Amino acid sequence: MPATAKPAKNIDAASEPAGAAEIISLGCRLNIAEGDEIKRLASVNGVHDVVVVNSCAVTNEAVRQTRQTIRKNRKLNPDARIIVTGCAAQVEPDAFAAMPEVDGVLGNREKLDPASWASLAEHTDANLLAVNNIMGVRETAPQFVDGYGDRARAFLQIQNGCDHRCTFCIIPYGRGNSRSTPMRDIVETAKRLTAAGHAEIVLTGVDITSWGHDLDGAPRLGRLVAAILDATPDLFRLRLSSVDCAEIDDELFERLVGDNRVAPYLHLSLQAGDDMILKRMKRRHTRADAISLSARLREQRAEIAFGADLIAGFPTETDAMFAQSLALVDEAGLNFVHVFPYSPKAGTPAARMPQLTRKVIAARARRLREKARTATAAFLETLVGAREDAVIESGGRARLGNFAAVDLTRPAGPPGTVARLHIIARENDMLKGAPIG
Repeated sequence: MPATAKPAKNIDAASEPAGAAEIISLGCRLNIAEGDEIKRLASVNGVHDVVVVNSCAVTNEAVRQTRQTIRKNRKLNPDARIIVTGCAAQVEPDAFAAMPEVDGVLGNREKLDPASWASLAEHTDANLLAVNNIMGVRETAPQFVDGYGDRARAFLQIQNGCDHRCTFCIIPYGRGNSRSTPMRDIVETAKRLTAAGHAEIVLTGVDITSWGHDLDGAPRLGRLVAAILDATPDLFRLRLSSVDCAEIDDELFERLVGDNRVAPYLHLSLQAGDDMILKRMKRRHTRADAISLSARLREQRAEIAFGADLIAGFPTETDAMFAQSLALVDEAGLNFVHVFPYSPKAGTPAARMPQLTRKVIAARARRLREKARTATAAFLETLVGAREDAVIESGGRARLGNFAAVDLTRPAGPPGTVARLHIIARENDMLKGAPIG
């Protein structure tokens, strides 16, 4: 599964000139990062009055949300062209091309190809369907982004695609096989982003812990993290998106526990807490691996926090197996959990396994979310009274290194800057913080 939280939407059209392309990115951080490149390509090629829906296919709900977004934006923008791209478009191009609201469909490779946007600019009255075999892509072009406007953090794509074939996941067929951006290109981009004033950079991709396997010498992610940190002494914080606990190498572990500029937070792609279910998912870690990793990291860096993805109601999951996932929240010390009710994706092996009823799946997802809320609340309570550095976000909020969100009592600076906060209370799933000074 990609580096993702629950499907999220990023609309990046504020302060744009009239007629500028509007980009709506659904789903993972990688989509959001690519949305910035799409906006740049549209601009330099003179593509105007277009709404680009950069879709997600991680769940059936994400695909439904994509269709809903398309229909909504046709009503809001009756004269604009609507172009659909992203993973859902890559996997189901004909279905989206058949929607009467859609004027064009671009695959995940084509959406970052300047020729696609030049064609859209030249052929303003023609529908476009350009979706090729993503499995034939062998390289990942670096995203040479110099700025992100007023966004709090910069996303830096280091990798794309996935070589693993988890039985529930359609994403490899939307993103293709794993391919890494060369280290030199990543480091140079990180240096430019730091020089441009970005306090926090997020390394993103579909499976970032697989970075480097296809490069000369097969470097590991730890070496890349070390190179970025060594080359950017002025960078305040480097954050990792979702990681696979089976692929954390020794150098990455040492940087996680020994370098305070690495955010004290890891989002783990766990998916389940029962070994038999993990095996049926074709995951490469065990329950014990997840518990051991979190314990070893917390032993050497006490402030580190953990998030995780967990699927409720995977095919063949018994009550006892589900209980193992519930217990994993406590045993691995998870502080933030994104719960996905299982839904079968056509073309995946899990869709052919014996399915649970929707009622059972919904009930288990509800119980897992309740467990997650309790864990998050308990964690946030431990932070009340602390003084922490945070990166300011828009909307009067900030984000601590451990991923906790803070509602500010008063403005503390523009988005992307760093402020010292006094955490004065917990309010539901957020903290309340007062700027110091």
